[in-house]
Amino acid sequence: LVCTQQELLPCKSFPETLLFQLLGLSIATLSTVTHYGLHFTLISKVSLDSNAYRAIHHTAFYFGICLSMTLILAALLSSAATVRESQCLTAMGFFCFALAFCGLIPAACWRYTHSTEVEDSMMDVYDFVYEEVRRNTSSFRRHELTAIHEAFLCCGKHSPFGDTTDVENKTCPPGQVHDEGQDCLQEIQDIVKKHMDFVFSLLGITIGFTVYGMFLTSFLWFSIPFSSNLSRKGKYILR
Repeated sequence: LVCTQQELLPCKSFPETLLFQLLGLSIATLSTVTHYGLHFTLISKVSLDSNAYRAIHHTAFYFGICLSMTLILAALLSSAATVRESQCLTAMGFFCFALAFCGLIPAACWRYTHSTEVEDSMMDVYDFVYEEVRRNTSSFRRHELTAIHEAFLCCGKHSPFGDTTDVENKTCPPGQVHDEGQDCLQEIQDIVKKHMDFVFSLLGITIGFTVYGMFLTSFLWFSIPFSSNLSRKGKYILR
């Protein structure tokens, strides 16, 4: 009875590889939507250099693209290592999973320790633009405020300086009454919080599958030489 390598390597099936590729594509899609989405792009263009949102906006995009490429590369290397039974390719796949894990942990910790920084920075941008329009210091800011109102489907804010209906009449979408409309600060906070909660959940799922990928490639790395030794039992070589 000769044991074949196919019997000793259960990693010959490829559902895990496809799963990692889909996960990488999901992260790339989410990063692209976040970077080029109307809400986030508009706030990024309006924000000042002193505001932290623009740096967060670009950093999150590049981090997401690099992470998705790393996961897809790790999946392809693992698949090739399984087919060719190469320990070198398996080690490279493990390194890619470990690299992704080392990037995911700081990102998750940052989101946990700075739970409201993204929301606060976006609300600061809106508050700055609103006050600039209220003081009538810039007509260009009035166009920016109008674009924010149309994008977030909100109208003005509750200001401590008293009546601000003049600002809303000039910048809110036609037919929208301030008393019936959404407060923009609250609307921005709600939208961004839901989006960031989804991002944080995806980070948690990715961390779990990355750990699983490291265990999978480790098992494959140890099983390849073991399988090769067993496959020679019961065979004879004539010299």
